[in-house]
Amino acid sequence: MQQNAMASPWQAARNDGAAESDAAFKNYRFRDGEVLPEVRIHYATLGTSHRDNSGQIDNAVLVVHWTGSDGNALLSKNYMEALFAPGKPLDASRYFLIFPDNVGHGRSSKPSDGLRAQFPKYGYGDMVDLQYRLLTQVLGVKHLRAILGMSMGGMNAWQWAESHPDFMDGIMPVVSMPIPVSGRNLLWRRIVINSIQSDPDYKAGDYSSPPAGWIKTFPLMRMMLDGVPHLQEVVPDQAGADRFIAEAQKQAMPTDANDILYSLRSSSDYNPEAELHSIKTIVYALNFSDDAFNPAELQNMDGLIAKVPHGRFVLQPGSAQTFGHLTMAHPELWANHVAEFIRSLP
Repeated sequence: MQQNAMASPWQAARNDGAAESDAAFKNYRFRDGEVLPEVRIHYATLGTSHRDNSGQIDNAVLVVHWTGSDGNALLSKNYMEALFAPGKPLDASRYFLIFPDNVGHGRSSKPSDGLRAQFPKYGYGDMVDLQYRLLTQVLGVKHLRAILGMSMGGMNAWQWAESHPDFMDGIMPVVSMPIPVSGRNLLWRRIVINSIQSDPDYKAGDYSSPPAGWIKTFPLMRMMLDGVPHLQEVVPDQAGADRFIAEAQKQAMPTDANDILYSLRSSSDYNPEAELHSIKTIVYALNFSDDAFNPAELQNMDGLIAKVPHGRFVLQPGSAQTFGHLTMAHPELWANHVAEFIRSLP
């Protein structure tokens, strides 16, 4: 498989038997009013759909990736072995698993396809709408057994629960909070966005080589993704810090600056807090105590989940063996919670 320019810099290699395809939506109008003649949504599926007595698919699970990544990251060896293998919580022999590349990511339509900074300014609402269209218009799914989403995918799951309250039996948002992006989570986004746009080599998005502002800022983004105890071990001295920075800058090179810029800005329309009381589905929210993006010290998730009629929140402790926000990319560390979530569904 050809390497994808928007593949996550921390993504593991694919190891699966997934079927892949593309869906096209003509003259798609984004929520800011801009129209694209065609939006392409790439997706992969694992497993086989099962139909109930009325002919409706009843075993579909939507699995949604994080910012700057794509479905490939969720079809990596560790995800397959921890979640989708026989006997695992989302066993592909039992469930019909659907992995979309969100708009702006992977092999779906994105700025680096050619429009660059003229690409429509999409938001999370557009992502969820295109996921809904993929499920209902292309795959014939009218109801989901569950949604599992990591980071941005978890935020999409919160939006799903409010915009389509009867569409799923349950959602499991991992490393996300149902509040507007703020605090450290907003600051690092603004720092990266400003560094890209203020770089003279950015040229209003019409650059010919990766802007240095993106390459030099990514180590900060990478640091924020990791856990404090883990970083203390891998960066014990100046040599370790220099090595971390060099490796991070190398990881950033394949990622298109416009693509990451758009993906970071797209969270500006995210704000599910006011409608948490309206959520009908089961919610199992999982965060990690060493996650700097969704800081446990804010102590706000207990109060937020109390507004959800069928909500539960679990905070998993971090350690030197976990990876902060990036623990999401190591499902073997939290697969037991997915199993508990699946058992909680009606």
